[in-house]
Amino acid sequence: MSAPERIPPRSVTTAELLAKGELKVRGRIREASNAVLFCSVTYEGREASCVYKPVAGERPLWDFPDGNLAQREVAAYEVSEATGWGLVPTTVLRDGPYGEGMCQLWIEAAAESELLALVDAEEPEPGWKAIGFAEVGEGKTALLVHADDERLRRLAVLDAVINNADRKGGHLLPADEGRLYGIDHGVTFNAENKLRTLLWGWAGEPLTPEAIEVLQALREALEAGGGLAEKLGELITVVELDATRVRVDALLVAGKHPEPSGEWPAIPWPPV
Repeated sequence: MSAPERIPPRSVTTAELLAKGELKVRGRIREASNAVLFCSVTYEGREASCVYKPVAGERPLWDFPDGNLAQREVAAYEVSEATGWGLVPTTVLRDGPYGEGMCQLWIEAAAESELLALVDAEEPEPGWKAIGFAEVGEGKTALLVHADDERLRRLAVLDAVINNADRKGGHLLPADEGRLYGIDHGVTFNAENKLRTLLWGWAGEPLTPEAIEVLQALREALEAGGGLAEKLGELITVVELDATRVRVDALLVAGKHPEPSGEWPAIPWPPV
């Protein structure tokens, strides 16, 4: 009599681990403006480190409704996944030790050449893109630049879609195997134009063919009944979802990276 077939153990996905696992708070990241807790999460034999941002720890903002920054973080992840670029770490909405909040996979930053720099020059060197001039003390200014890096360019497109109002240098996390992640997406998806970023180096330049293809796929996914539209409909308002559709359409019509509007500070402060 033959032995019964052994069924291999089911593989737990990262999203399942974050959504269903047991959260244990290990510390607090005090540099953050809202409550950000460093945690471990364990589920069915798998363990990982993560960040947990409880809604109860969010500070009120004058231009965003109270108590929904966590949902916007999850919405940014969903859009990132829809692009296929995987620019945002796995992020879920779940209950935790301090109530409902956002839970995101912890990314250990890898040592890498600089993505941002201040240079004593009027123009950037090859391989760099100019952001603008910044005061560096004693009446002196320096040129703030970012790397002419395809990963950053993809992130600039994502930020334009989600209307990111706070893309700082500290929100860029280079990881192993050449990956680059963006984090801290609580102030996104506002219906008004609030794009504020350090990634202005491609402003006014034509979008890459890859970006256009991605935006076309996003437009389809955002149509009523589309998979992405259904997910975002549970996280942001109807007005904000419509505004996201408008931004995608505008990018495709213009065929180029957006430029500062002049109606809102273009660069976040502090920039890092």
